[in-house]
Amino acid sequence: MNEVQPQTSATIRTRSTFWRRFTRHRMAVLGAVILTLLAAACFGATLVAPYPRDQQDLLLGPVAPSAEHWLGTDELGRDYLTEILYAGQVSMLLAISVALIATSIGVLIGAVAGYRGGWIDDLFMRVTDLFLVVPAIALLALALQGLGHSPLAIIIVLSLIGWTYIARVVRGQVLSLREREFIDAARVIGATDRQVLVRHVLPNLGGVIAVNVALAVAGTIIIESTLSFLGFGIQPPESSWGNMLSQASGLIGTPKVYLLYFPGLFILVTVLAVNFVGDGLRDALDPRSTASSASSRGYS
Repeated sequence: MNEVQPQTSATIRTRSTFWRRFTRHRMAVLGAVILTLLAAACFGATLVAPYPRDQQDLLLGPVAPSAEHWLGTDELGRDYLTEILYAGQVSMLLAISVALIATSIGVLIGAVAGYRGGWIDDLFMRVTDLFLVVPAIALLALALQGLGHSPLAIIIVLSLIGWTYIARVVRGQVLSLREREFIDAARVIGATDRQVLVRHVLPNLGGVIAVNVALAVAGTIIIESTLSFLGFGIQPPESSWGNMLSQASGLIGTPKVYLLYFPGLFILVTVLAVNFVGDGLRDALDPRSTASSASSRGYS
């Protein structure tokens, strides 16, 4: 069967063109470099951390940043930089997992709803609306109370409520794509609905999917930090950046306030870097957005 190739910018764009457009976005390149360094440092913490994990020195206690301990030590005398790097493993792994799972669910539901239409579309969109009208934080807190506070439980819960936005975006894109000439041509030559979706529709959604994954990572880090700060997220002895913020929340106005600042700084830098990368991906994969990207930075 001859493949019908859609004559759109999404399919004729070469890899070199993508990289050229992406590298023109200097903040996106900077964000990608920062994320790469952060990920390498966190997941390679056993090699780069200055001290072993959970190495306590109770006689030392909390000390301010110094040449020996760049980010100081916590109340148990543990090197704070080491603890932040290991906590970053949990925060980043959780964020990446939720972004990939939630995006996969949303793309599947949105693509099927938009392509099939009719009662299937109505059913899927009403379920989506139901998830949208329920306060997310309240739903998360209740769900985690029942399932526990392990990283796996948080990944499952966040994934099950985080797919709604991308589902609506994908549905709108598919509603437009299914009326295009190359879709009609694929049907004429005998392509099944599954083949049309997999071979012709989804490849044209690559830009939307990539941007959503990037921004979902940032959103998940913020949500996990909020949950942990409120006491519903990662619980000791597990540690995440949000969990460290929660434990240091009562130190404002004391000499130990640096225990609050540094995890917050890592969260801030990571979220900003992910947003920059998301902007760069959007501009590189959808040149039509370049002209208006300055007025539409951020995510919903």
